[in-house]
Amino acid sequence: MNPVQNPDATTEPATEGERRGQAATIAETVGAVLAHAADALQQGTAADAAEIQMITDAMVRLLVGAPLRSDGKLTIKTLAEEASLRRNKLTHKHTGLKDLFYALVKAQQTSPQPFTDKERDASVKQKKDLARVRAERDGLRSKVQQMARVIHVLEVENHQLRQAPTSHGVVQVFPGSRRR
Repeated sequence: MNPVQNPDATTEPATEGERRGQAATIAETVGAVLAHAADALQQGTAADAAEIQMITDAMVRLLVGAPLRSDGKLTIKTLAEEASLRRNKLTHKHTGLKDLFYALVKAQQTSPQPFTDKERDASVKQKKDLARVRAERDGLRSKVQQMARVIHVLEVENHQLRQAPTSHGVVQVFPGSRRR
């Protein structure tokens, strides 16, 4: 029985982890209800429902202290960054979600620990490695395309050489090809 059902019951204060989990559960539930309501009432587009879901997911990550795209601070700017949206989507369009986020942050009364310097350095190193690997991938893609063009030209020239009549075993030289 909870304190609402039995006001005489005493409860132990919730731990920080429990408060985070409760706030995340509330955010997730409210977000799912809002997204479902927007779809059911056809008030918004599918993009609106997707934005609501992105904001809700970002709220949950921030409230449990596991940000993916931001520094983990409990601000609207960070929430927008975490949701990969512009801040005006929260301050002008989804004001209910903004208010919910502020209420959950206030109810939580603690903020998640921001990244340590070691974690931040590891993140920076991973981002640099990712950029290097992407550049290498792009370079290899262009080389593969170039090689495919070269192979195609060689196949065409080979086919033309096989089809061309030769006189006395002399191979014809095509215009544009180099002689060695």
